[in-house]
Amino acid sequence: MKNSSKPTTGKIFNALRYSFASIIAVSSTLALAGQESTSVLQSSYVSHLSTFVLASSNAHIAKEQSAGIAENEGSVKAPPYEKPVTLHLVGDSTMSDKPMLSYPERGWGQLLPEFMLPNINIKNHAANGRSTKRFVDEGRWQVLLSDLSEGDFVVIQFGHNDQKQSDPARYADPENAYPAYLKQFVQDVEARGASVIIASSICRRHFTEEGVLKRTLLAYADAAKKVALQANVPFIPMNTLTCDFLAQIGEPKSNHYFIKVPADLYTRYPEGKNDDTHLNVVGAAKMAQIFVRELKATAHPLAKYVYRDTL
Repeated sequence: MKNSSKPTTGKIFNALRYSFASIIAVSSTLALAGQESTSVLQSSYVSHLSTFVLASSNAHIAKEQSAGIAENEGSVKAPPYEKPVTLHLVGDSTMSDKPMLSYPERGWGQLLPEFMLPNINIKNHAANGRSTKRFVDEGRWQVLLSDLSEGDFVVIQFGHNDQKQSDPARYADPENAYPAYLKQFVQDVEARGASVIIASSICRRHFTEEGVLKRTLLAYADAAKKVALQANVPFIPMNTLTCDFLAQIGEPKSNHYFIKVPADLYTRYPEGKNDDTHLNVVGAAKMAQIFVRELKATAHPLAKYVYRDTL
């Protein structure tokens, strides 16, 4: 029994020894393989990383080049500069700018920009004491034409000085000379691609002793309306609109809109002055308001430039 057990123990020992050796061999192989695998992985990672960095750099450069091309294309396609529309005002002292701000007189054209958007230029060519005839004879109309551009607008309002028969330099009768000048104005403006608005004169503050308003410019207002209809251009009935307003508020309240200066304040008027033709700042603002409201009421193209109708 004892002799038979030794071979069995030896076999077991040898089997364990070979198994242990196999484990060591396998472990060494795995370790070596692990090292090689790690080296391969590292090499593969570095290779892929370089490829990624190069690809990202190329993509960034391509993106910048594409943006540059788009920017260049955008600058090429940018719309050309367009000159802002200009509204030219032509008329007499009731419309003109008054540079001496210490004196209360204002023209309604001077207050008009307060109602309009800033993207329209307003050039006031109106001048004190001018009629249609005198405006032409002094070369003022030619100056306006030289300043006129296609797409501009011109508002023409005369009458107060045209009716002064005692002054040959200004007088233009309402039957012939006055409408002839207006017709010529329309032709000149339209020949340059601009648009005309004819406006009748604003109302004078003349009341009878009974408090009834006297409408002293009807002949010129009617002539202006007739020319506008014949020439097929817009007409703003400023005489009717402003006279209706004064008649409605009455003689006492209408004083608030015209020049009333006391004595011993202005050297030019040592005795003071009651002026029923020319406007103070309130009157000028009111006439400008009436004008812009009529633009809106008639849906005139200039209405889109109206910012507000109250100050």
